[in-house]
Amino acid sequence: MANPAILIVEDDRFLSTILKGKLEKDGLTVLQAFDGSEALNILKNQKPNLILLDLIMPKMSGFELLQTMSADPELNQVPVVIASNLGQESDIEKAKTLGAVDYYVKVRTSIDELAQMVKNIVFGKAGAPQ
Repeated sequence: MANPAILIVEDDRFLSTILKGKLEKDGLTVLQAFDGSEALNILKNQKPNLILLDLIMPKMSGFELLQTMSADPELNQVPVVIASNLGQESDIEKAKTLGAVDYYVKVRTSIDELAQMVKNIVFGKAGAPQ
């Protein structure tokens, strides 16, 4: 069985690379996109087990990507977790209305916490197999 795949959609290349390294170390396959348009191109060919999505990005925002995905029966089944600096209740509510399963504010969440949360969702609450 292939390793579960995660798509990180994050325009901060440093953050994306650190998170990618942590998740790959735990047995996940990690795809990276640096804006929403790039993410859509990846999603045309691959269906990850989870998408970790930033909201503020060039070309196509995370909100626009969520809207596109929610209207597409091929994509609206892929769980999306938001990791953004937008922390207002209205932003969180909008993301969840568009289909996000969870929402993390980057300044309140460490990279280790984010990686653990991704593993919990993909592998179930028990975390990655030892």
